[in-house]
Parts: sequence; structure tokens; C-alpha cells
Amino acid sequence: MSEKECTFYRTLYEVAKVINSSLEPATVLAGIVEQTARALEAKACTIRLLDRKGLTLLASAAWGLSAGYLRKGPIEVAKSGLDQEVLAGKPVQVKDVRSDTRFQYPEAARKEDIASVLVLPLTVGAKPIGVMRVYSNTVRDFTPVEVDFASAIANLSAIAIENARLHQALKTDYELLAETTYAIHDL
Repeated sequence: MSEKECTFYRTLYEVAKVINSSLEPATVLAGIVEQTARALEAKACTIRLLDRKGLTLLASAAWGLSAGYLRKGPIEVAKSGLDQEVLAGKPVQVKDVRSDTRFQYPEAARKEDIASVLVLPLTVGAKPIGVMRVYSNTVRDFTPVEVDFASAIANLSAIAIENARLHQALKTDYELLAETTYAIHDL
């Protein structure tokens, strides 16, 4: 097993620990994006989740990018050919974002020193819920092993996000039930 493969296994272990340690989505996603970027020796990593209407990808966690880049503008699915491809269910890599017309903000990427990007779908069952992006500051092809590793992390991330949503829904239902019970006893 190569050193890189060992790094990937250790990172999967660390990501599983992060997911299992908290139901707080911000904490879990922050740990995932940092671990992923470091393991892939990438500049940065983000997780963006679809809004309720499924029209816009909202920044949910980021590591390695400037605040200015993160505020460059909304990622509208209708205007991002790249994200449309990914939300259809397959990983897509762009070797040079500065010349690829599918990338929505090429000028902002140039200023941020982003050269290549790997984008992976986050799905629950067959339903897309968002994307994970891995950014490189050098022009590169992500190897099949790297794509498989990042896909495994993306799948774990989707499970963590769904678990957090279910936990929040149960918590809300419990609180509503408790309020109703107290209201009945007050009558």
C-alpha cells in the first residue's frame, strides 16, 4: 500500500470519528472539508447544499478559501453547467477552470489562485442534496484513486448531513409535543 493510500485510510477513519462525535452540522462539515483538502494535498475544499427550492447551492462549509472568494456571488444551478452535471449524479473534474465555460466564476477563481477543481455529488438515496468541491492551485488531473477517495468522503458527508437533519426534525417534533402536552395540562 502506498503512503498516499495510507493517508486516505487514516483520513476516512478521522472523518468517521468527526461524523460520530457530533450531530452539529457546522462542526462535522468543517472537520470533513479540512481533512479532505489535507489528504488530497489540495488548496481548499467546500461543501455546498441546495436551498429548499433546489435552485441555488449555499455555502455550508469551507476550508482554505478567502472570505472574498466565498462571497463572490450565488451558485445558481441554472447558470452552472458544472454543477448541473454533478447534481445528475457523477463526479466531474475540471483541469483548468480558467478556460472551462462550465465554471460560473472563472475570474474569481483566477484571483483566488484556483487552477483545477474536482466536484462530487452529495446524494441521499438518489436525491441530490449538494456538492463537494476540491480545489487545487496547480493544474492537475485527479487520479482515479483520488476520485474514489473523495467520492467515499462525499457519501459519508451526505449521510452525516441527513442524520443531522433527521435529528433536528426529531428534536423539533419532541419540543412541539412537549409544548402541546404542557398546554393540555394547563387547561
